[in-house]
Amino acid sequence: MSLVIAQDISLAYGKKVLFDEDNFTLGPRDRVGLVGANGTGKSSLMKIIAGAAQPDGGTVQYSRRARAGYLPQEIAGLPEGTVVEAVMSTVPGRDSLESRLKETEGALAAATDEEEQLELAQTLADLHAELDDFENRYGRHHAERILKGLGFRDADLSKPTQALSGGWRMRAALAGLLLQDPDLLLLDEPTNHLDVPTLAWFDGFLRRSNKAMVLISHDRDFLNRQINRVVSLEMEGVREYTGNYEDYKRLRAEEMVLLQAKAEKVEQRRAELQGFIDRFGAKATKAKQAQSRAKMLAKLEKVAVLEERQTMKFRFPEVERSGRDVVLMEGITKRYGALTVYDGLDARLERGQRIAVVGANGAGKTTLLKMVAGELAPDTGKVTVGHNVVVGYYAQHHADKLDRHNTIIEEVRPLAADKPESYVRGVLGAFLFSGDDVEKPIGVLSGGERARVALAKLLLVPSNFLLMDEPTNHLDLDSSEMLIEALKLYGGTLLFVSHNRSFINGLCTHVWEVADGKLTSHPGNLDAYLYHQEQQRLAADGAESNASNGRSGTGSAATVSEKERKRLEAEARQRRSVVEGPIKKEIAKLEERIAKVEAEQKEREAQLADPVLYNDFARAKPLMDGHRVGKEELEDLYARWEAAQEKLAAAQA
Repeated sequence: MSLVIAQDISLAYGKKVLFDEDNFTLGPRDRVGLVGANGTGKSSLMKIIAGAAQPDGGTVQYSRRARAGYLPQEIAGLPEGTVVEAVMSTVPGRDSLESRLKETEGALAAATDEEEQLELAQTLADLHAELDDFENRYGRHHAERILKGLGFRDADLSKPTQALSGGWRMRAALAGLLLQDPDLLLLDEPTNHLDVPTLAWFDGFLRRSNKAMVLISHDRDFLNRQINRVVSLEMEGVREYTGNYEDYKRLRAEEMVLLQAKAEKVEQRRAELQGFIDRFGAKATKAKQAQSRAKMLAKLEKVAVLEERQTMKFRFPEVERSGRDVVLMEGITKRYGALTVYDGLDARLERGQRIAVVGANGAGKTTLLKMVAGELAPDTGKVTVGHNVVVGYYAQHHADKLDRHNTIIEEVRPLAADKPESYVRGVLGAFLFSGDDVEKPIGVLSGGERARVALAKLLLVPSNFLLMDEPTNHLDLDSSEMLIEALKLYGGTLLFVSHNRSFINGLCTHVWEVADGKLTSHPGNLDAYLYHQEQQRLAADGAESNASNGRSGTGSAATVSEKERKRLEAEARQRRSVVEGPIKKEIAKLEERIAKVEAEQKEREAQLADPVLYNDFARAKPLMDGHRVGKEELEDLYARWEAAQEKLAAAQA
């Protein structure tokens, strides 16, 4: 059964047609990645599915009682009140339930007839049970747990929503959606405002959910872990592929090869037939054969090969070798009013290192990059840039660095004043700005286009030390992947901030963890860092458990070799399989039974809806009894299923 059916969806902006009578469906367990280049209409389609925008033609139909929750890239606002109250108020039905409860209590107090009192008392008991269930699923405890998972501290929960910054408002809106637990989650770049620790929690939360989801994300790793289907906005229209993003890329490539081969074969046959007609069409002895081949030629199918959209294609230029020490930070202190961001920070960055700076939002990641770039001075201490180091800086809010009144060519031309204009246009062409595009004013560009201009500026001034703050935020997935590949071949040193897991894992040699005014260096990529964090957490939990049992702990976990780490990971996977396997089988059996009982209930309901049935009580009573028993069994099955899901979540945690 489909959760959503989209039929004949059409949408155009002027002459640009995004959708032309496109169709697709979403099932109740579908986890869909919505992919496509910037400007192909991903966010527009998401809005249409959510009902936040209307198509020019076509319909979107939801199954009965299905609920959708939509997180756009930018939110208009939040309900008033404290953060936790605002999140709780987003769940539909609470006000209605409390109103019905109040009305029933009033009616019971006024009732004088004993039979009516009994009936109202039963209704009141049912409403209290319904409210208890509502509180268990959507109450304060659950809301606080989600908010803390998304990075809110205890003190933040009682703050008024008006006091939150844009990024934290987005997190609160996301918390509201997760608390609602809708049948379909519609998430448009939900990780843009999440730091690495929060992203790890959010990733686990979504993976434990069994609800349907449509996800737009430029993080390849995140997308791969979350989805089982891809809806792709291609040049030939909306296409669907089974599997994750890796499967989609493979299937798409195979499809292109097969169609190209088929097209070449058809064209070869077409040339053969046309050649025969041209040679013998005028000869009386061959006229009949030529006519036969002309008919065959007319019947040959036209094979439409798949077209690929243009993507960025560039390489960073060769750079001069810097000294061994690229940056040295000594005794750095930085405060904003009463807030101390860094207190006695010491750090050293050497030539060739690729360092990812991670930490909670507000920990000082961007501040660190600004101090290294020389855009922000420390309160005390010294930042020393090494010998022959040339710095290139890609700021998080790169749009603020571009002059809105300049055209693209005017913005970048001064950076290569000693080069011919053809060279500058060639660089811009690599970032998909060609012909008259270079005359567009910066002010009319989209976020993704401005990001490409900022990257082009980095290429025009070769630097051997790149500072990059969230460089993938406004790029589509293909552009993010292209940037990763270009940076892999980059010959200089790299210090960057990113929440994009695939970006960090693809590039970094070290992770700098920023917390409590200090900086801790960890060798390896993000996966190695997260594994180290998990081992520390387990060691701390074990020490706490030992202490509570009166035994002395062993201190911090010992450093393990790569071989030992892989062995431990394999053992951990095996233990998870042993624990989770039986629970997953139990859930599958429960879902199978639920589906069967639901089908039986629907069949009974269809029969009970016939008024003629009630003229034959002997036939009606077994159906009514069966429906009541089925309802009770379903309630029991639902409770067992929820308990099993909680058990599985606990085992996975």
